[in-house]
Amino acid sequence: MKKLTLTLIFLSIFINCFAQFEKTEAQITDLMKKMEVVGLAVAVVKDNQLIYQHSFGQKSIENNTTLTNTDIFRIASISKSFAATSIMQLAEAKKLSLDDDFGKLVGFKIRNPKYPETVITLRMVLSHTSSINDSQGYFNLDVINPAKNENWAKCYTDKAPGTSYLYCNLNFNMVGAVIERITGKRYDSYVKQHILSPLNLYGGYCVDSLDSQRFVPLYEYENKSFKLAEAAYAPRRQELSNYQLGHSTPVLSPTGGMKISAADLAKYMMMHMNYGKLGNTKIINKKSAKQMQMALSDEEGYGLALLNTTNVIDGVALTGHTGSAYGLYSAMFFDPKEKFGFVMITNGANGKMEKGFRAVTRETLGILYENLIKN
Repeated sequence: MKKLTLTLIFLSIFINCFAQFEKTEAQITDLMKKMEVVGLAVAVVKDNQLIYQHSFGQKSIENNTTLTNTDIFRIASISKSFAATSIMQLAEAKKLSLDDDFGKLVGFKIRNPKYPETVITLRMVLSHTSSINDSQGYFNLDVINPAKNENWAKCYTDKAPGTSYLYCNLNFNMVGAVIERITGKRYDSYVKQHILSPLNLYGGYCVDSLDSQRFVPLYEYENKSFKLAEAAYAPRRQELSNYQLGHSTPVLSPTGGMKISAADLAKYMMMHMNYGKLGNTKIINKKSAKQMQMALSDEEGYGLALLNTTNVIDGVALTGHTGSAYGLYSAMFFDPKEKFGFVMITNGANGKMEKGFRAVTRETLGILYENLIKN
């Protein structure tokens, strides 16, 4: 009798889960029509387990192919957290300190000309409080090097370093260069060896090191139609053939160039959710992980390449990051205490904003939370 009761309980749970999955998929399908989404990959973690992954819609408009769970996307700015994680590893090994003068680390003077005596630290760069901006571009480190560009001063704002948040891609391309200078390894190789491979994740920054058949084409939404972003997976072979460690790093785009699947990104997210560990594999220690997640200002909620917010799902406190590039919108958010989290990546959608986030991101995560976490 007891065995029958347990069987009925497990059967009831299974039926309920299946019903919730069906409801989720129906709602996301409707959302995709409303938000004009090309393709969408999602992954959900609950009670520290990957409980759900699914791919919707098209991988390629031109070839009319269907998106699958093994396909990989360029994930844009979520990539920054891989750079910050690498820095925390080097800090733990005492190869550098978050309070080091960033100019000494990167190899040329980093000083806001309006505040020449104020040291700009690595911590400021990682938290976007460096007073550096992207006005001169961020695909070449020479733009901020006083010895290489006479307009270098334009790379700085009027705010004093350490006092104000300004999101800046140049910050993290320079961080990638620092990692190369400290380790003597190309940025993509370091991340693969010290983060991806230990976690058994398939991905990377270098296009030619990955299976091109798995790349998901990205589409920019313009005038209610989609245009293929051909530059999204440009191999940059010429630049790589002349690569200089600590200088050519933006070719690999530490600021936005990681390519990975939604499910593998969710596993990486679980490492941060568990304060640096996934199972028995430790990537960074608990103190480092908490430093990354701790907001350095109440207003923005940004830590070290991770953001704290209650706006991506109304009233729910989450930590993570978003990405936006070449028409792609991505998100990785988690609750380290309750042990749940989400990944969503779309290769093209209506990009309208809502409460500081893409509406497609907010609505997708809202559906996943209501059906698979809250209920």
